[in-house]
Amino acid sequence: MNDLFLRACFGLPVERTPIWIMRQAGRYLPEYREVRKEHDFWTMCRTPELAARVTIQPIDRLGVDAAILFSDILVPFPAMGRPVAFRPAPEIEAPVRTAADARQLRLPDPESDLGYVLGAIRLLRKELAGRVPLIGFGGAPLTLAAYLVEGKGGGKFQAFQALFHEEPEAARHLFDRLAKTQALFLGAQIDAGA
Repeated sequence: MNDLFLRACFGLPVERTPIWIMRQAGRYLPEYREVRKEHDFWTMCRTPELAARVTIQPIDRLGVDAAILFSDILVPFPAMGRPVAFRPAPEIEAPVRTAADARQLRLPDPESDLGYVLGAIRLLRKELAGRVPLIGFGGAPLTLAAYLVEGKGGGKFQAFQALFHEEPEAARHLFDRLAKTQALFLGAQIDAGA
C-alpha cells in the first residue's frame, strides 16, 4: 500500500509531500464529466457504484497518494428531515429558522439512513485493493448549520446570524444535533473502512 498520506497524517517522516485531489473526483477529469452527463449529482452520491467509480478516477489517472470519497457534506440532511435539491447549487427545502425547527431534526442512523455512503466505502476498499488510503467525507457543524439555516450557500448569512442572536437555544440545539450526527456518521465511515 502507498501509505505516504497516512504517515504524513501521523507526523512520521515521508520522502515527499503526499498529494491528493480535493473536490472529490476532480470535476475537471473528462471521465468524470462523462459519468456526470448520464447521472445527476444526487444519483452519483447515492449510488455506491457510481460514487466508487468517480472516486477512483484520479487514482487511476494521476496516481495520487489517497482517495477521497465522492460525496457531499449535505448528505445527512434528508435523513435529518431536511430535503436537499441541487439546482445546480444546493437548496435546503425547509430551512431551520426557529427552536421548533431545530428540535424537529432527526438524529440519523448511519447504517439505515446513510447506508449508500457506507456501501460506497466498502466497495471502494475492495476496488482500491490497498493501493492508497481512503479519506472519508463530512462537514463541520458550523458549515452545516449555515446551510441549514440559510437554505443555501453563500450570501451574508443574515438568517444564520439572526438565529444566533435571537434564538440562542435553537442555535445550541442545532449545533448539538449536527455534532452528534457528524460523530456518528464519521465513526460509521471509519468502521466501513475509511
